[in-house]
Amino acid sequence: MRYSFILLVILFFGQNTLKAQPLNDSIHFNGESHFANIRQLTFGGDNAEAYFSYDGKYLIYQYTNQAKGINCDQIWMGKIPQEPNETFNPKLVSTGTGRTTCAFFYPDGKHIIYASTHLNSKECPPVPDRKKYGNKYIWPIYESFDLFKADTNGKIIKQLTKTKGYDAEATISPKGDKIVFTSMRDGDLELYTMDINGKNVKRITHALGYDGGAWFSPDGSKIIWRASRPAVEADIKEYKELLAQNLVAPTNMEVWIANADGSNPQMLTNLEKANWAPNFMPDGKRFIFFFIHEYKRGFPFNMYMADANGGNITKISRDKGFDAFPMFSPDGKKIVFCSNRNNGGTRDTNIFIADWVE
Repeated sequence: MRYSFILLVILFFGQNTLKAQPLNDSIHFNGESHFANIRQLTFGGDNAEAYFSYDGKYLIYQYTNQAKGINCDQIWMGKIPQEPNETFNPKLVSTGTGRTTCAFFYPDGKHIIYASTHLNSKECPPVPDRKKYGNKYIWPIYESFDLFKADTNGKIIKQLTKTKGYDAEATISPKGDKIVFTSMRDGDLELYTMDINGKNVKRITHALGYDGGAWFSPDGSKIIWRASRPAVEADIKEYKELLAQNLVAPTNMEVWIANADGSNPQMLTNLEKANWAPNFMPDGKRFIFFFIHEYKRGFPFNMYMADANGGNITKISRDKGFDAFPMFSPDGKKIVFCSNRNNGGTRDTNIFIADWVE
């Protein structure tokens, strides 16, 4: 589950951590040599998981801004500005009720997929009280999340999942034939695939732990994702106890890769702590992700790239707060990501787009 990662990180590490960001902060820092012509697209609130359409012309993302009455994530879509004086004018494409997460474009550019709780309740579902768990970094696994196909005007075309339990974190193969998603339908947070029409659901991971945030490779032959693998008795006990309450503590996640059917799984990183949001770079030979292993205090998050075997890890962003959820345009010429940069010391996370420089 990715939907409230930003807000929970901020609440966990505290407002003072984010205020370490200077008030005159920039949108382009020294050492970010892979970025050029960087541009900020949103201004205020929590904007997360901005992903390109397959033609590279649009972005879809989730947005919360309590000051504007948007109390939990809803899905928004906008055309990427092409001219300096052109503004980014997104529109709401989810129902505006319940909580949503993890939107993604279909290859046809006419439809989107996202998870939502709106059928269970129009209200935002409650968040857990971390004080009851020793102030540990935890988040809820809402069993009312189901996957929906909608058109780009927000009309729901089809409910794709109806099984009891968490169904979310869906992405679609560039081949247009398969959807990969995370579900708790069998009692653990595992990866599943289904045909593009929602049929032929197959479980493709089988190890204890949270498997989530899977992406297909550019040719659709492989998947990459993050996973926890509790191994010692105490960690296993904690994981199972939290999961029984529809909770998870995703603080130790590694990057994994496998064939698209789940066969030949391999762990690519062994960095410990939180390694998040891996996805393939356009050449299919590298991946990009964000993590915190350089910093003992568990913050900030920065973005890195690595070879597809997990080697040659290279830092590509240098904000002092939060750089996350990177995605490349299909042609590899641009990168979009979410960041705390240029937020004036607030908790705001915004969307940035830049030309990619090899």
